[in-house]
Amino acid sequence: MKFPILYTFRRCPYAIRARMALAYAGIKFELREVVLKKKPQEMLKLSPKGTVPVLQLTDGRVLEESLEIMHWALAESGFKLWLPEDLKKSIDALIAENDQSFKKALDAYKYPRKHLEKSRVEWRGQGMVFLQKLERLLGDSAYLLGDQICLADVALFPFVRQFAGVDPDWFASQETLKKLNLWLKKLLNHPLFLAVMQKYPPWSPGEAPTYFEFKKDS
Repeated sequence: MKFPILYTFRRCPYAIRARMALAYAGIKFELREVVLKKKPQEMLKLSPKGTVPVLQLTDGRVLEESLEIMHWALAESGFKLWLPEDLKKSIDALIAENDQSFKKALDAYKYPRKHLEKSRVEWRGQGMVFLQKLERLLGDSAYLLGDQICLADVALFPFVRQFAGVDPDWFASQETLKKLNLWLKKLLNHPLFLAVMQKYPPWSPGEAPTYFEFKKDS
């Protein structure tokens, strides 16, 4: 195996952030787009839990979590701009809050019929607590923890995008999220995001591989 193999699903927020990190690090990989209702056995053999992303490294090791993939990509490339030493604790704390409490509110807001213990509006309000925290963090800065994009921005952005997508007009109209809306638009137009959101047909065994590599001048 010459290049790592990434099993991914285009719209999955976990897969999006993993692809953005791999792209940022300039790592060439084989991209295998997965149909979630018909997961390939090749992926399930590597990761029986059946969620994306899954990255198989050239030495056979398997990374089954998006954050694990992101950290591996940064370490492999030696790029440190996304993970400055003095911000590591703040980055970790933000990502943990996003992946736990905010993700729960987001899922319930998107699929209220599966979460009847609260109304959709109540779930949205719960998610807004975290979003307003991000609004305050932005302050006069371009990104969450300063004027440079960092791992927290990329890790959180796909989930904020998903939350905004439930009711785009409502989200855009929120006076208490003006800075977050600008942050979101900036990342929606970021070259890394645009590159990793290209559409690919579902992968099938035996077909010619699809390779992905981000080129900054493309």
